[in-house]
Amino acid sequence: MNIDDFISGKYKQQYEYKSFSPSTINCAWVIADSEIQTLLSEADRALGELNAFSQLIPDVDFFISMHITKEATQSSRIEGTNTNMEEALLDEQEIEPEKKDDWQEVQNYIKAIHQAIEQLERLPLSNRLLKDTHRRLMQSVRGKDKMPGEFRRSQNWIGVSLKQAVFVPPHQDEVPDLMSDLEAFLHNDMAHVPHLIKIAIAHYQFETIHPFNDGNGRLGRLMIALYLASNALLTKPTLYLSDFFERHKTQYVDHLMAVREGNHIKAWIRFFLFGVTETAKSSIQVFKDVLKLKERLDSEVLPHFSTRRQKNAQILMKQLYKQPVVNIKMVSALLDMPTNTASLLVNDFVKYGVLQEMTGKPRSRVFIFKEYMMIFARKGE
Repeated sequence: MNIDDFISGKYKQQYEYKSFSPSTINCAWVIADSEIQTLLSEADRALGELNAFSQLIPDVDFFISMHITKEATQSSRIEGTNTNMEEALLDEQEIEPEKKDDWQEVQNYIKAIHQAIEQLERLPLSNRLLKDTHRRLMQSVRGKDKMPGEFRRSQNWIGVSLKQAVFVPPHQDEVPDLMSDLEAFLHNDMAHVPHLIKIAIAHYQFETIHPFNDGNGRLGRLMIALYLASNALLTKPTLYLSDFFERHKTQYVDHLMAVREGNHIKAWIRFFLFGVTETAKSSIQVFKDVLKLKERLDSEVLPHFSTRRQKNAQILMKQLYKQPVVNIKMVSALLDMPTNTASLLVNDFVKYGVLQEMTGKPRSRVFIFKEYMMIFARKGE
């Protein structure tokens, strides 16, 4: 199908409302738009550079943990939660009661990402994997009673009520066939659709089908990262688009609606490809800044520790790149040392500017690797 001839679907009259029935997408797409081709080339190049860079970095999985934490907080923020990265890294007992629901949703997202990436080693990106990931995403949070891990069997909507909805996805009876079509499209190598264009179309389609009763936005954005990993576009899961979508939330939502209302899928694909390029470049810069920080601390801070304490200092330093918010109890367990000894080591890390105490309390203190956190907290250019 020539993309210029794309018709997104049509509205169907249901009882007292109209639902949107999207066209199927599993077909060969012909895309001759020169601007899209240019943006695709730039996005492919940026993704390739990120992939190469991530393979050169020692202990890259430590830094990827922070990427995942940022993705979880930003994707959840689009859905209305208010947990920030610092809070996401705290233990549950350190979270204020009124923030625990939001905190738990972010924790579920982090666990869902790890679970899904692990499952990709033995399962293809499929409806089965999406259902398993959704089940993990919705465990013990708002939406836990809305059929986690199962396609919906009732009508859902986006808005305050069904009658006043901004958008009403397809009727529940259409969901199984539409999701089968989406799954087939993801694996249709005969269609010869470039990967980044394919996942752009698939993400739009997933959000339009809205196949679950809750959690569709988060899972649909996570599906992008899973597609890149499953097709070996990235050997490490280092690119997540939720930060880009959150910073351009109005455009993100408007582009998706413009496809449904006016068939403007080319504009959506351009927006998506621009986001991939910007995010990949930003991720590369993050890695560069992390390496620069690591080199400085290795040369300026670690030499302060005596030979006897050097090993523990190095272990703690390495752990902070994965878990940059710690307390004395965590350090004590990590290094298998008495609390007093762990406290002395943490105090030295504070003295040398690596850690900062973030609670202001004399007891139950929490320490943050602030300079490192700020690298990930920066907004994209």
